[in-house]
Amino acid sequence: MPLTAKDIGDLVAGTLDELGRMKFQQIAQTLQDYEIFNSWFKKHKVAMDSGIGIQRTLMTKLTGAAKHVGLMDTDSVTIKDVVEQLTIPWRHAQTSWAFIYQETLMNRGRSLVFNVIKPRRAAAMIDLVEELESKAWASPAVSNKTEPYGVPYWISTGTGTTGFAGGNPGVHTSKGGINCDNTTSFKNYTARYVSVTKADLIKKLRTAHRKTGFKSPITIQDYRGTTGQRYRNYTNESVITSCEELGESQNENLGRDLASMDGTMTFRNNPIIWVPQLDSVTNNPWYGLDHSTFYPVCLQGDYLRESDAKQSPNQHNIWQVFVDLSYNFLCIDPRRNWVADTA
Repeated sequence: MPLTAKDIGDLVAGTLDELGRMKFQQIAQTLQDYEIFNSWFKKHKVAMDSGIGIQRTLMTKLTGAAKHVGLMDTDSVTIKDVVEQLTIPWRHAQTSWAFIYQETLMNRGRSLVFNVIKPRRAAAMIDLVEELESKAWASPAVSNKTEPYGVPYWISTGTGTTGFAGGNPGVHTSKGGINCDNTTSFKNYTARYVSVTKADLIKKLRTAHRKTGFKSPITIQDYRGTTGQRYRNYTNESVITSCEELGESQNENLGRDLASMDGTMTFRNNPIIWVPQLDSVTNNPWYGLDHSTFYPVCLQGDYLRESDAKQSPNQHNIWQVFVDLSYNFLCIDPRRNWVADTA
């Protein structure tokens, strides 16, 4: 039997394995990418606010006063309420980790292989990131008072109807306090498709993109400018794979690349992004989001606030670190967003 280093007793007793000093490999994450944290929660892309909740004033109606008249016609002026208040609560997320003081004494000098605190912090932060990713693609129950208002809350399906049919989500009676049954201009665009083909899904996405491209005829102060990539498309792995195959089938110059479209798919020059959380959604949704209207709002002073290490009250050798985030997702104009799904 061949001899290995492990079979030589003196060598085993006198020699350490290669310890990979000062390094550790992180293989704990469960998602391939983190669109919400890496893209939506960049500090220059979130809105900062204060107060006991998030409030916006929306002009949701026109006056109906415009008309053509004769030279001697009389006029009567009426005042009509044209604004409504959108109000949503703050939601709070947190993570934490701890260490024992004696660990810092042991984990140093010649005994140091790697800093044991770093992977604990990394694990806690990744845990928070995954929590944000998960809740961004969910609509909380009416009774839920802790989870944020994710994409399906604001951009709801129209149960087969094509057009601005995305009203109050599920059993909710409003979106942010605005009843879509009464204020139809607060509904998002919806479409229903059967297959990922140019004649079906792509045709309907083109229509959705046109129908949601609202541009004001007068200059008004908007809440958000267009920073970064304004439009992004989100769907599951099954749909994006079909899109890649569709893209390859219409490209006559693929060369030798057997998967030339992977990671490069766009619609109207805007990226198509795989969302792992949507893989389990059976109706294969495709969300088209205008990020000048849909974005996180964070409480000023509580944006990923990381505390100093604090001693545990009853265990003086245990030190704790906390990270807090107060926020919610906000959509100020659902009409500029859409969702297409299957039955």
